[in-house]
Amino acid sequence: MVFSTPVFMFYFLPLTLALYYLVPRKGRNVVLLCASLLFYYWGERFYVAIMFLSTAIDFTHGLLVERCKKKNNDRGARMAVASSIVFNLLLLGFFKYWDFIAGSLQSLGLTFMPVLNVHLPIGISFYTFQTMSYTVDVYRGDARAQRSILNFGAFVTLFPQLIAGPIIKYKDLGDQIDQRDYSAEKFASGVQVLMIGLAKKLLIANNVGMLWDSYKAMAPADLTVAGAWLGVLAFTFQIYFDFSGYSDMAIGLGRILGFEFLPNFNYPYISKSITEFWRRWHISLSTWFRDYLYIPLGGNRCSKPRWMFNLFAVWAATGIWHGASWNYLFWGLYFFFLLMLEKFFLLRWLEKAPAVLCHMYTLFLVMVSWAIFALEDLTKLSGYLKVMFGLGGVPLADGAFGYYLACYLPVLCLAALAATPLGVTVYRRLSTPVQQALCTVLVSGGLLICTAYLVANTYNPFLYFRF
Repeated sequence: MVFSTPVFMFYFLPLTLALYYLVPRKGRNVVLLCASLLFYYWGERFYVAIMFLSTAIDFTHGLLVERCKKKNNDRGARMAVASSIVFNLLLLGFFKYWDFIAGSLQSLGLTFMPVLNVHLPIGISFYTFQTMSYTVDVYRGDARAQRSILNFGAFVTLFPQLIAGPIIKYKDLGDQIDQRDYSAEKFASGVQVLMIGLAKKLLIANNVGMLWDSYKAMAPADLTVAGAWLGVLAFTFQIYFDFSGYSDMAIGLGRILGFEFLPNFNYPYISKSITEFWRRWHISLSTWFRDYLYIPLGGNRCSKPRWMFNLFAVWAATGIWHGASWNYLFWGLYFFFLLMLEKFFLLRWLEKAPAVLCHMYTLFLVMVSWAIFALEDLTKLSGYLKVMFGLGGVPLADGAFGYYLACYLPVLCLAALAATPLGVTVYRRLSTPVQQALCTVLVSGGLLICTAYLVANTYNPFLYFRF
């Protein structure tokens, strides 16, 4: 089940909220846990058992870490943390990477690992990272061990961000699991953010996604330079509005339930460098790798070669976290290379260059990165990149490019505007009564239009669903 479906919006969510607010506060985590398990069971059936196992393992490890710390048994606490990390990595590694590694080895003639055609459980990359960081937070003293397995289960299975994030660290949410504030203003704010996310997903991401699908289906020989760039531009908008829209829906739903999640995106396409882009894009993943991989490896408080290795490890991990395919690894290392260039000398130039050139530089490199990210077939990826850069004698444009540009120009312009803070800036300058009236109109109108899309539109992919 995903948020942008009639089943969720008109059946699951209203029923869950009714039960959630009818029961006493002490019972709301039980309602939340049951609803979240049903939400996950709807899409994965018996794979929900993996979530039960992950919850039980990390809950007991958290208690063990705290017990060892109280007895000044640091070695025992470290072993408990290590055991939890190994379990989670093995769980993620088997389901996500076994077949990829086995297939890669078999292509080299090594057959000792069979391809098992393992089904990838939805959202496993997100919830394993969340539970894995829990024992680390307890060890560091950033959070107290959770005493109630029901409350911990509610944290692990929290349906607003269960299958696609944002990645919630226990140290940021632990206190809210035990006790949180409710108010009509907070509920209304959550509804507004939910509607913004739903509109991003249905009205922009789905529409530009159809344009990208048209170009993705073409053989490289049938592409033109302009057409290839138009296709990548469509995917650039699709992945942003798809993922940031889902993050907004998660944040809005969390607020409706009394939680406050940290933002996951901050207008990344207005960045003036790749360094800035990664401060604004998928913030929860970037901070997770910073806190639990980069800093433990030594961060930048080490020799320059070791620092470069630390960054290499982080970006290799960032790449393969997104998927079991070589293109994701290349995508992560592509950003490692760009960030190295910026840190050594490019940032000094970018600070002095005109802002428009910095924006063009960043968007150009980001769009190239999305071509690498979107095409898992390396042969097709190579062919597509050659066309983008005009190699192989391909034409500049054709009739198909003109047709698609004319058809999708309105939604592309809307996406370009919505990817900037212009709308929010104008809204904040309005008087309070005008803001309230406009908000009511936009939320009501957005709900009506999105409902029409939900009922009538059969094209509703979700890119991060498989991660």
